[in-house]
Amino acid sequence: MSEIKDINLYESGERKIEWVKRNCDLLRMLEEEFSVTKPFSGKKVALSVHLEAKTAYLCKVLAAGGAEMYITGSNPLSTQDDVAAALVKAGLNVFAWHGVTDEEYSRHIRSVLSVGPNIIIDDGGDLVHMMHTEFRDLIPNVIGGCEETTTGIIRLEAMNRKNELKFPMVRVNNADCKHLFDNRYGTGQSVWDGINRTTNLIVAGKYVVVAGYGWCGKGVAMRAKGLGAKVIVTEVNPVKAIEAIMDGFDVMPMREAAALGDFFVTVTGCDKVISTEDFKVMKDGAILTNAGHFDCEVDMAGLRAMAVESKEMRNNIMGYKLPTGQWICVIAEGRLVNLAAGDGHPAEIMDMSFAIQALSAKYLVEHQGELDSMLIDVPTDVDMDVAARKLAFMGKKIDKLTAEQEAYLNASL
Repeated sequence: MSEIKDINLYESGERKIEWVKRNCDLLRMLEEEFSVTKPFSGKKVALSVHLEAKTAYLCKVLAAGGAEMYITGSNPLSTQDDVAAALVKAGLNVFAWHGVTDEEYSRHIRSVLSVGPNIIIDDGGDLVHMMHTEFRDLIPNVIGGCEETTTGIIRLEAMNRKNELKFPMVRVNNADCKHLFDNRYGTGQSVWDGINRTTNLIVAGKYVVVAGYGWCGKGVAMRAKGLGAKVIVTEVNPVKAIEAIMDGFDVMPMREAAALGDFFVTVTGCDKVISTEDFKVMKDGAILTNAGHFDCEVDMAGLRAMAVESKEMRNNIMGYKLPTGQWICVIAEGRLVNLAAGDGHPAEIMDMSFAIQALSAKYLVEHQGELDSMLIDVPTDVDMDVAARKLAFMGKKIDKLTAEQEAYLNASL
């Protein structure tokens, strides 16, 4: 009951998943626990997350816990076909392949929802959105779900304000063990992994423009600085702008930064952050990338419309010649550069994020029918448990409050 590109690719996918398993201590521990306790026995899980090796291992951990898995990707260019094949070979249901059309992408989402899932694990909100628009008759089957990323949470909060959200969703992205590490260190490293492997150009001494100074933008800017770049941050939030300045970066409007930048990375979750007016003042050979969930931050339709010529400059880099003569280069069609041009976040980072996902899904099952709010934060004890386990795997210990110290702090509250 799967729809993938080629089952014969499974061997390289299995090697990728096994490598991830070797480097994901938390998920490996949970796999062992779930294999015994079976917290998802009899439950169907619909999952839409970037389908590469770390996601695949999360799926196998949930399956070890008794879940019947129905899996698709969350971006047309981030699915790795050999990984999808390995999951199907292992007996899981997968509907995804690299380079799907918009129609195929929607069809695959329908395939995982049509089974009537009990748990939804989403990255960006497409599963939840379609469940509420096309599969409303199956909503009574849903215990709840988990949302992985900032963009998805923004969509959920908008639905909740309109009283449209019909089942509880855990805001996984808001957990400390997710956004503090995944968004900052994971995005920071993986974005530059994708840019560097795709361009084979030096970053040191060049201007890098980072649009957005949230946790992801902080990571991208920090890593660019580490590579020797001169970093410019663009923002709409004055507090974040001041933070960027105090972190040592220049701050200015995008129109001014557009004339200076050699590399551009958008990390905002907003539309047309780099617009047609910005393209006009860019240097010849400027390289544009997006690290936000949807491919709307760089105005690709506007760029294609104004270009007098386009050609592939290098694998996964398209060049667009403007009427003024300069070429603008875009990596991975303006889609998520760390996944559409790389392997995504490092395994050890996703170990924490996906441990939070797995434990949040378990929490939903354990508290079925007890949750009053439609938007739920990851319980603090889950966050602290993941952090404590990870710290132990890193071979580190920390202090503990004495009884006297606890009494002092409690008295101060």
